[in-house]
Amino acid sequence: MGKKEKSKRQSDSSQQPPEVVEETRKRSVSDDEEQKTNKKKSKRQSDITETSEHSNTDEKPNFFSKELFSELPLCEKTQKALQEMKMERMTQIQSRAIPALLTGKDVIGAAKTGSGKTLAFLLPSLELLHQAKFSSKNGTGVVVITPTRELAMQIYGVLQELCQYHSHTYGLIMGGANRKTEAEKLQKGVNLVVCTPGRLLDHLQNTKGFNYRNLLALVMDEADRILEQGFEDDLRAILKLLPKERQTMLFSATQTKKVEDLARLSVNFENSIFVDVPNETKLATAAGLEQGFVTCPSDQRFLLLLTFLKKNKKKKIMVFFSSCNSVKFHGELLNYIDVPVMDIHGRQKQVKRTTTFFQFCKAKTGTLLCTDVAARGLDIPEVDWIIQFDPPDDPKEYIHRVGRTARGATGSGRALLFLTPEETGFLKYLQAAKVSLNEYELPKTANVQSQLQRLIETNYYLNRAARDAYRSYLLAYASHSHRDIFNVHALDLQAVGAAFGFTTPPRVDVAFGKESKRKKVVSGKKATGTGHAFSASNPYGKRSKDDKRQFSH
Repeated sequence: MGKKEKSKRQSDSSQQPPEVVEETRKRSVSDDEEQKTNKKKSKRQSDITETSEHSNTDEKPNFFSKELFSELPLCEKTQKALQEMKMERMTQIQSRAIPALLTGKDVIGAAKTGSGKTLAFLLPSLELLHQAKFSSKNGTGVVVITPTRELAMQIYGVLQELCQYHSHTYGLIMGGANRKTEAEKLQKGVNLVVCTPGRLLDHLQNTKGFNYRNLLALVMDEADRILEQGFEDDLRAILKLLPKERQTMLFSATQTKKVEDLARLSVNFENSIFVDVPNETKLATAAGLEQGFVTCPSDQRFLLLLTFLKKNKKKKIMVFFSSCNSVKFHGELLNYIDVPVMDIHGRQKQVKRTTTFFQFCKAKTGTLLCTDVAARGLDIPEVDWIIQFDPPDDPKEYIHRVGRTARGATGSGRALLFLTPEETGFLKYLQAAKVSLNEYELPKTANVQSQLQRLIETNYYLNRAARDAYRSYLLAYASHSHRDIFNVHALDLQAVGAAFGFTTPPRVDVAFGKESKRKKVVSGKKATGTGHAFSASNPYGKRSKDDKRQFSH
């Protein structure tokens, strides 16, 4: 923490993405009306397990501005670091936010992930510290709050590069790390702190000698995500403790009512500006992303995943699951049968999560199994495929997941959603959220079901992991936002169990699927329904507080 190590920069250029070739029936779910009137539309064969290379070096429209970093009134040390980082032209959000922040204005910024928000707040923050001649004896001058540990580590990595010629101290404060070590460093003086909300509040309340009286700026990155993860009370407590005379930078991918309420509490509206990226495409996902779905029976889901991974060993792939237990089981199983994968989820110790995260970032090829702890805001270089093995809770979550590929100005990639025949009704909600998917045919899968079942039956540890994963899958399914489609009581449990390697699935009490529909008491008043507000007219919906899914825990 605070160490001026020059981190090795990952290339901004995107790895050449895979092609899905020989498509026979490529159907756009967002264009059903056109299909009815255009019967001559060509049909192409699709095999999701076969890939080839293609080139896509065209810049996405409206990503970069005409403004240069060299034209900004930044100190020589920062400019030198930017030159070594090969940073020349600013993105749209950077060209609008940075000049305003350098004049001392508060900024509320709205932009999709991958738009360059990190530099948009780090450069003005560093300039503040430089102009004030901040040193360790002055304590903490800038606090950057992020929703997840992985995003905090990513921001810290960029900060290391920017600070290579500065003498300012900087540090990473987050849950899972050694609290005593953090406290000692804070007492010595950390000029710029990158942190998660819970651990920051802990230090503000309990670490004697943590000097934040001279705070110059507060940054809240991915503010909507911070609030979604239940840190609203922590943020309110933090805002009460921090000095009121400061600059505030609030960045959010979406502008919800809770974000607006947070802005009212934290931003000086008399000296503030709202910035966004004008004329952005109306598509909810990146322009360079080709995405599709495959309809796969429950009992063939793992076989399809296995077939896909074996045929794409030279690609960089992220696979999303609905629970920590499912990530753990599939990671152990795939590695046991010599299909190398990495895994990351919220139940791992922080050292393990950190090591795996950076290992996958640096890898040119490989597969990462994960929960949604990795689905928002992270900039993992050159991801070729996003596989959603378990369906997302809502379209918003889908968008966050696929945002890990096709990033940057020329980024491109592929995304594939696994759905059972009973789950295809979810497509209309994606359509309402302006997400266009193509349908791919189910390919021939590896015929290893009998071997899988024998392995799970005879290997005690895999059997135990499979039981936990199976139960967590049902638990996640039962708490899905749209239960008329994802109905746990309508599942063919024999088929579901087969995907986990069971000849006879374990008995699991799924009565909890009904319990969460009972009336709840909110602030002394009765509230009816599930609390999700999920409908075709409201495709993003919201998740209730009693949601039992394990995505980011």
